[in-house]
Amino acid sequence: MTDIISVEGLWFNYPNGVTALRGIDLKLAEGGIAALIGQNGSGKTTLAKMMNGLLKPTKGTVKVANIDTAGKETYQLAKYVGYSFQNPTHQLYEKSVETELMAGPLNLGCSTEEAQSRAAAAVELFSLKGLEQIRPSALPFPLKKVVCIAAVYTMQPRVMMLDEPTTGQDHVGLRMIQNAVGKIRSMGITPVIISHDMRLVAESVETVVVMALGKIVRIGTPVEIFLDEETMEKAALRPPQILELSAKLDAAYPRHGGVSENVEEEVSKIERMAAGK
Repeated sequence: MTDIISVEGLWFNYPNGVTALRGIDLKLAEGGIAALIGQNGSGKTTLAKMMNGLLKPTKGTVKVANIDTAGKETYQLAKYVGYSFQNPTHQLYEKSVETELMAGPLNLGCSTEEAQSRAAAAVELFSLKGLEQIRPSALPFPLKKVVCIAAVYTMQPRVMMLDEPTTGQDHVGLRMIQNAVGKIRSMGITPVIISHDMRLVAESVETVVVMALGKIVRIGTPVEIFLDEETMEKAALRPPQILELSAKLDAAYPRHGGVSENVEEEVSKIERMAAGK
């Protein structure tokens, strides 16, 4: 696979003297789904902002689609990497969902016809039919988050950074976000999720990047990371409850069939064991 993101020897110091990143090396493959996890202050959001040019390296390099972000302004990188903010009120400003979805393409220099076409495609892809003329600020919170993601999608970036996409979401909202992430990937865009939601990470991503104190602690699959007690302790994180339960059942019952990352899969395994299969 081709690396869509390449970070080498990255250090970053804020103007107040705080060193937020300390010698980061990271490569993420195009077409995958990755997550950056860690406690507040671990450096994950700072690293994400380095990838779209909001912040520039103190030392080292960050490349997205083989483009060095240090030499580009954020608007120049928008066609390569998009950023969906944690708080949708920081992103939504148009009078209707339709014009919100058109704003990004128009800012990139697309014609009105092309912007309308991209907005219509996003409405279909993210199940926003019937909401086109509603003011985004009037939508329920879960839908605001989906509109934010769809608005970044219309810019057709190679990478989409999703900052805490499930903050404030209920179960239905979580499923909406998971579906949106899956649709993004199906269209050839590489999602990178910044999240404290370990359930979302367990169920939705392939590569987990664990950060603590400005460094990468470990990179692996969700199961590898969440079952590594030392790594989780360093990051001050807890694995999803379903994965903890599944690991204990797998250790106790040889017929269990491996550790599950989601509730549905674990329920199926328990039902098979109960049926004697």
